[in-house]
This record gives sequence, structure tokens and C-alpha cells, in this order.
Amino acid sequence: MSRARVLLADDHRIIVEGLQRLLTPEFDIVGTVGDGRALVTQAAVLQPDVIIVDISLPLLNGIEAVRQITRAEPLARIVVLTMHPEVMYALRAFDAGALGYVVKHSASVELIAAIEAALQGEMYVSPRIAKALFQVYREGGQRQQDAADMLSPRQREVLQLLAEGATAKEVAAQLHISPRTVEYHKYRVMAVLDLKTSADLVQYAVKTGIVVT
Repeated sequence: MSRARVLLADDHRIIVEGLQRLLTPEFDIVGTVGDGRALVTQAAVLQPDVIIVDISLPLLNGIEAVRQITRAEPLARIVVLTMHPEVMYALRAFDAGALGYVVKHSASVELIAAIEAALQGEMYVSPRIAKALFQVYREGGQRQQDAADMLSPRQREVLQLLAEGATAKEVAAQLHISPRTVEYHKYRVMAVLDLKTSADLVQYAVKTGIVVT
């Protein structure tokens, strides 16, 4: 019987090495990537059975990467592995299309179970946040739409890169667009989100998890 193929996405080498040691006895690790844009590319190329992704990825955050992957491949099985136990991040991850949400503190105990659940098309949530997550849905169903949901995928990419400190020219080079187009997207983002300054833009990105500190 063939083993499930797993793709890992985390920008901390020591975490990746630990995950490889944990998962290799049970699964085939077909690749590792360190940023969200590389993850989207390699997910399409490698077609893994399960993807393990951290939220806090450079260039394209994990949640946006999940959104892009599941838009292209709705049946993709993705487990988010993160240091953040906040329900807000879990809601965003599941809204984007993830099947599992595991807190890194519990990874050694929970991650294999989450992968096995994903392989069956089932959801998995760390018990540490499951009760709080259930309570949110019980009290009001799905969360209200974030203002960021009104942004296009390109606008969210520009927002993240600018919030990470890249200049308009650097963003343009990474996204293969012109600096003028970057500035257009920036001011459209600020208009949609009712932000006045670049500092406001950075604060919004951090507050809403587009950039995770």
C-alpha cells in the first residue's frame, strides 16, 4: 500500500526538520517550501495528498496560499499548523478551505491524526481551541465578512508585501507588475479599508492576520 505524500510549508528550518522527523515514519515528504508563493507553485506541480502549512509565511501568508490552492484545486487537503491558538485565525483558515487546524505546541500528539483525518476528507481542530470555535459557530454561525474579503487576491498580495516592508519597486519586481500598478493597488486597498496612511495599512495587516508577527 502506497504511503500518503505530504508537502510541508514553514519558513523556519528547525521546524521543518522536526516535522520531517515526526512524519517520515508514516508519510512520504515530497517537498518543503519556505514562502507562500512557492507553496502555491509546488502544490500545483507536486500534487501532494496533504499539505501542511504555517500561517506566518513570507511573500504570501499561509491563509492566502490556502485560498489560492483550494480555488485551483477544491479537493486539496490542507492542514494549518500554527503557533496561534486564537479562534480568529482558525476561522480564517477554514473559510479559506483548510480541513485541519493544529497548534504547534500540540503537533507531536495531534498532527498525524489531523493528516489522517484530512486524507479521509474530514476536519480536525486542536482540542485546545475546539470548544471556543464551536461556541463561535453556535452563537452566530460563520463570522461576519472581513473588509479584507472585499479585496482581490492581487490586492491582498500587495497589502502583505507592503506591510512586510517592501517598497513599491520591490513589490513590482516580485509580482511582475509595474510600480505604478502597485501604487494603484495600494490606494485602492486603502480606500476599500478606509485607511489614511501607510502606517494604518501595516497596523491593519497585523491586526487581521494578513501579516502574522
